[in-house]
Amino acid sequence: MNNPSLEINTERRQLKTLERPKKLKILVVDDEPDNLDLLYRTFRRDFHVLKADSGMNALQMLALEGEVAVIISDQRMPEMKGTEFLSKTVPQFPDTVRIILTGFTDIEDLVEAINAGQVYKYITKPWDPGELKAVVQRAAETYDLLKQRTEELRCANAQMALLTVLVEVTQAANSLEATLTPIATAFSNSFGADGCILQLVEGNTLTATQGSYGYGGTVENWLAQDPLVSLAIATEQVQICLNVLKDQKLSSVEHYQNSGVQAHLVIPISYRNKVMGLLSLQWKQPHTLREDELKLIHLSGQLVAIALTSSNCS
Repeated sequence: MNNPSLEINTERRQLKTLERPKKLKILVVDDEPDNLDLLYRTFRRDFHVLKADSGMNALQMLALEGEVAVIISDQRMPEMKGTEFLSKTVPQFPDTVRIILTGFTDIEDLVEAINAGQVYKYITKPWDPGELKAVVQRAAETYDLLKQRTEELRCANAQMALLTVLVEVTQAANSLEATLTPIATAFSNSFGADGCILQLVEGNTLTATQGSYGYGGTVENWLAQDPLVSLAIATEQVQICLNVLKDQKLSSVEHYQNSGVQAHLVIPISYRNKVMGLLSLQWKQPHTLREDELKLIHLSGQLVAIALTSSNCS
């Protein structure tokens, strides 16, 4: 395969337009309307701020909105203390960073919550806006770092799982054809695709030999008519369209309209500068891929080439 650093230039440019940084979501909880509005105004420029006037309402909001980066909660609220509310968010949202606002010396509650890992920091009322903003910014950075490390671990595990499958398939398969569907299944599962096709190539032309996996059913094969496939074979480079509706060259292509595929990744499988196969990953919704995921895809393509070569020689 060609050098991945040279091949991902066009993908990187496309990702910049599709992965604009979004504001992190934070949740502010206080039963006093003035404090709630003040917290909202303090953070609305830098974050997407959700607000709730009680612990119960905050739990309902999280059930609707999902995970937030930071929760800022008052401690003394009717019906449910802030520490009690925050403890209820830990099982479902372990990565969320939690901050308590308190105007009282509830030392036992705070110490217990902090020791249990439920509270990142407490701020006394009346708070200093500059101090609170600095604490929340550090909390958001902590959340970002944690999510990054978690994602890196997920990618490493996915890579190891994919490598394991490729090794097992290569050792167990009786023929080259028998390796295709298991590999397509492994790729689809590793990258969360709705469908995957692995099809052999001879003389820069797709053959009838293929393996496929479709989430919830079969995958229609229209790769021979797809312009991304032709370009991938001709250039031996990965081709990506992460949002078909925004691509004028593809949005009017009939098979995209009929299949409902809205994101397509085409990976040429090459060995010694010869394309021996093509891997197609398809999603029913616009998709995003980070640069580390693209590098994993390139490495995985090389592993597939080795697996196919080994199977062909056995």
